[in-house]
Amino acid sequence: MEIEEMKPGITFSNNDITDVFGCSPQGGMRRSYKTNSLVLVSNHTKALYEDRWEGNIFHYTGMGQVGNQTLTSQNKTLAESRNNSIEIYLFEVFVPQKYIYIGKVYLAEKPYQEEQVDNKGFLRLVWVFPIKLEAKQRKILLPDKIVKKKQEQKMKKVQNVSEDQLAIRAKAANKKISKRKTTTFTYEFDPYVSQFAKRWANGQCQLCEQPAPFLNEEGEPYLIAHHLKPLSQGGLDSVYNTVALCPNCHEKMNVLREIEAIKRLERTIELAVDNC
Repeated sequence: MEIEEMKPGITFSNNDITDVFGCSPQGGMRRSYKTNSLVLVSNHTKALYEDRWEGNIFHYTGMGQVGNQTLTSQNKTLAESRNNSIEIYLFEVFVPQKYIYIGKVYLAEKPYQEEQVDNKGFLRLVWVFPIKLEAKQRKILLPDKIVKKKQEQKMKKVQNVSEDQLAIRAKAANKKISKRKTTTFTYEFDPYVSQFAKRWANGQCQLCEQPAPFLNEEGEPYLIAHHLKPLSQGGLDSVYNTVALCPNCHEKMNVLREIEAIKRLERTIELAVDNC
């Protein structure tokens, strides 16, 4: 198979990628001198702080798992891709060993730095590359159940995180919600932010102050992470905009949006964040 024969939306194996591009079988950024290409793999099954779609721009995090990232190696290759004539191809992984080909992309804006947490749990600076599908390519629509399944898996991974790590990661979370068009529109919430609100609530609704009405399958109090300012209205997915509510209060807040209740919950949030 030739590169040009690869169709967006089709799932390939790791061997397929190495055979077609002549690149390494490992890593998220795979340079090939043979085909003058750079293969970007966004593996959603491994990373909790990960790459994200914001509209038509995919914000791809660079190489380097520990400490501050630098613009060297393949980070440099991607940063200079407007001038070095390299071809860039994007794959996303939602199920282990299944690489969905998204398409040929290009660096749409200048790389920028943001604060994330490394593999050892320490805050560091990473390089983020805003990439975009080439104009002639249409963004593929994944089934929304794939993205929702990823969200469920991420939520399970954070349940056993220590209090200290939860606070660090929740505060460092990217406040912009990841929103991608699937067969419907799907929001991707940061699991640390949601877990932080639930952990602080300690099994009690932060509005009615009553115990959660039942336990979930993991034996934990069932509370729902609620954004005081809705994401659809520009609300941020951050610890400063998220509380844990029982199902009844969650529905009540969605319907009534009571000002006094919002103010009381804002004070609750301030107390939670200030004391962690």
